[in-house]
Amino acid sequence: MKKVKGFWLFLILSIVLYVTVQLLINAGILNQFYSNTLIFIGINIILAVSLHLVIGITGQFSIGHAGFLAVGAYISAIFTMKLQLPFPIAILVGGIIAALAGLIVGIPSLRLKGDYLAIATLGFAEIIRIVFLNIDYVGGAAGMQVSHLTNWTYTFICLFITIVVIMNFTNSRHGRACISVRENEIAADAMGINTVYYKVIAFALGSFFAGIAGGLYAHNFYIIQPTNFGFLKSFDILIYVVLGGLGSLSGAVISAILLTLVSTFLQDYPETRMIIYSLVLVIVMLYRPQGLMGTREITDIFGKWKSVKSVKGGS
Repeated sequence: MKKVKGFWLFLILSIVLYVTVQLLINAGILNQFYSNTLIFIGINIILAVSLHLVIGITGQFSIGHAGFLAVGAYISAIFTMKLQLPFPIAILVGGIIAALAGLIVGIPSLRLKGDYLAIATLGFAEIIRIVFLNIDYVGGAAGMQVSHLTNWTYTFICLFITIVVIMNFTNSRHGRACISVRENEIAADAMGINTVYYKVIAFALGSFFAGIAGGLYAHNFYIIQPTNFGFLKSFDILIYVVLGGLGSLSGAVISAILLTLVSTFLQDYPETRMIIYSLVLVIVMLYRPQGLMGTREITDIFGKWKSVKSVKGGS
């Protein structure tokens, strides 16, 4: 009952947020710069939440998320620019192909653990980048011109679905199985949990939403190039998850918002941008090594505050 109430509250707040932002955009109060910033924040949240499922929930150290982002970006761009198909279909197909890529990579590589898995996923991301770099059909190194089709509505719908699906997956028995794999894979295997199956499922689901983010990312700019999807992009997404707190979906969302805003508003200072950006990360990790939220969700904080308030009121 409590979860149902929480879902309806989340739905109402989401609708209020969407309508408010859309009205501000239509009224011209939010100009192109601010609306693009909101879209970019939404894309980064989708990437952070999708990687949170792989690293934070299942405990698989993957640093190749930019590869799935690239698959979604290029496949969706091919469907809109070459095949002239509708944008929503292109986004969906980009996500599906990215999920298939996740299965292809996940089935053999998820038998690895720790650093070995990280190297394998990083290698996959680089292979994807090099492949697109050498395909003339998608522009090669020069890049592929893409129409600007991403807007606040598409971004919000994809973001809402991503959060709801991953939140429900985490709270399901499948999610609990993934958490058991994260906590102790040997014990989970001894209890009869098919650890490889759940790791592959989480990897494929995370890859699907990374592909969705790729479709939005590609159509938010007028050109996409293989250099946009290098290993540094994977590390950016990894930072969102680690800084927010491993195992906290709320933390991944908050971290993606904060770091995107810091990065965006420091664009006028290119010389000092990365220094300040890195300094912010160092300070946070020094004083909050467990991340901004640790393993807690924002609902846990409100629940604790409510219980303290009720105790004070009773006394």
